[in-house]
Amino acid sequence: MIRLSFRQSMLAGFLLIALLLSWAALRSWLVLEQFVEQSRQGSEQALQLSASIQELAERTVDLERSTRQFMVLNDAALLGRFDENVNHSLDAVKRLESVPGEPLGKLPGAWRQAVEQLSQGLHQAESRASRAGLVPVLNRLARVNSELEHTGRRWINAQQASMLAELEQSRQHLTRLVMAAVVGAFLVALAMGWWRARPIVSLERSIERLGESRFDQPVTVGGPADLRRVGRRLDWLRRRLGELEAERERTLRHVSHELKTPLTALREGIALLQEEVVGSLEGSQQEVVDILQDNVMALQRHIESLLRLNAAAFEARRLCYRPLPLRKLLADVVQGRELQIQARQLSVLADAPAITRTLDGEKLQVALDNLLSNAIDFSPQGGVIRLQAEVVDNILRIACIDQGPGIAAEDAERIFEPFVQGGRASPTPRQGSGVGLSIVRELMTAMGGRVLLVPGNRNAPGANFCIEVPCES
Repeated sequence: MIRLSFRQSMLAGFLLIALLLSWAALRSWLVLEQFVEQSRQGSEQALQLSASIQELAERTVDLERSTRQFMVLNDAALLGRFDENVNHSLDAVKRLESVPGEPLGKLPGAWRQAVEQLSQGLHQAESRASRAGLVPVLNRLARVNSELEHTGRRWINAQQASMLAELEQSRQHLTRLVMAAVVGAFLVALAMGWWRARPIVSLERSIERLGESRFDQPVTVGGPADLRRVGRRLDWLRRRLGELEAERERTLRHVSHELKTPLTALREGIALLQEEVVGSLEGSQQEVVDILQDNVMALQRHIESLLRLNAAAFEARRLCYRPLPLRKLLADVVQGRELQIQARQLSVLADAPAITRTLDGEKLQVALDNLLSNAIDFSPQGGVIRLQAEVVDNILRIACIDQGPGIAAEDAERIFEPFVQGGRASPTPRQGSGVGLSIVRELMTAMGGRVLLVPGNRNAPGANFCIEVPCES
């Protein structure tokens, strides 16, 4: 079976639409040409009929005048003029009889008979009294001429009405034709668009699944041949990414296991030394054991932080959007750190509008929890932390502001990098690994947003972190 490519299908669709519109234009042109020809023929017949009737009416007046003058004067010249007018009148009668369809019926023949009877009477009558009997013939000739005029006018009016009716019929026919062509072209465009959009939607869903690290479902794309090839390449990419993800997880599990096992042994050995199970320790020996204990614990925290950072990067690709009240979001974040807040005698002021937006609440809560945790660690005893949320142009902005020492200028660019901690110390000892802000940046990037450090000023000490993420109402 031959599969059309995307370009070939587009060309075929455009050609089909062009054929439909061309067919409508050609049919319209043919109908218009036919109507113009009929209109021209009708106009010529009406003009010929009207001119012939007009000429015949004028000749009838001349005939009547010549007849009456000849009846009174008995002049041969007048009779010759009568015969000349008769010949011209008969030419006009022939033109009337040649009009297609015989619109005047038997009236031209009646006029011809009346003229012939009048001509015979004038040529054969020898006395004035006998010529006086031709007056009824003249009157009949005038009546026939009047009927010719009225009948011709009615026929012309009927032709005009018929032409207007045909024009209206042609207009309706052309309207239906054009509408059919436009609707047909629209349906063709709609069908071609659906046929092409269906595999594109499938491609979008497949790409979304790949971005969410869902490699279990094969990529199947129908439609044009080139899009099918793209689908096959995406399926290859799916398998390759699945292999790489599986390899990454195996490596992390292996590294975690291989590092945690000796670390556990080291911790147990150091614990035995600290408990002086193998013998008492001198002052310098105890100091060395304490140094070993601190470094082992730091190494374990770094390993756990590394695993947590990789888990956060993996989970960041799995987005789940739901309607989320902004006030509830801030309240849940504060409630999760309530014990630490009370231990440090801090005040957390959460301010958010009473609105609901479609967001990934779980990941947003994780990001805010990391920011609030840092703010708690660096805030002075009894300090105030502010969480402020606002929505501007479908962008959710949440600021976390503390009253701590803030971030040094030299650390502002690198504070979001993994395992980087600021140079300024917190008021209380903390054992952070420097991955909290990296996790925040990872989550914000996955949601199409960002996290930034707002520059402070002398009048407002402390750190001001702001996250921005697009949202829908």
